[in-house]
Amino acid sequence: MQNEIRQEIRKEIVLKAPLGKVWAAISDAGQFGQWFGVRFDGAFEAGEKLKGVIVPTTVNDEIAAMQKPYEGTPFEIVVGEITPQTRFSFYWHPYGVEKDYDYSQEPMTLCTFSLAEVPEGVRLVIAESGFENIPLERRAKAFTANDGGWAAQTKLIEAYLARD
Repeated sequence: MQNEIRQEIRKEIVLKAPLGKVWAAISDAGQFGQWFGVRFDGAFEAGEKLKGVIVPTTVNDEIAAMQKPYEGTPFEIVVGEITPQTRFSFYWHPYGVEKDYDYSQEPMTLCTFSLAEVPEGVRLVIAESGFENIPLERRAKAFTANDGGWAAQTKLIEAYLARD
């Protein structure tokens, strides 16, 4: 089992912000885009496909600089579950940033944001699953890129929520 590739990414952070503020940051497309680094063409609605483009995050200059080369790259999700103040999910093509690659026939992974109030604030768990369905030639690269990406995103949402 030494060579077995992990199939799920899981990141957890406790955010020092009220539940309603954290919920808005993950469930409102405009707020989500500010910290995540994407501009969507509409609102999050369960079951709907939503298009956008990558734009640099507004909360961290270093990460914004890393996103800059991808600015304008199409970004597409299918919104999954929206359970107010508890859970938000979407499907996407992991590491879908190569301009000459057609991702449309590829399976998507599921990204889930789960919230729970804890004494210190709000625990946010971000999980991405479904990598076993990604074509083998892209799987390891997509997993590695997204594992690092979600680690950065936990820092971005924390910085976004710390702003007034």
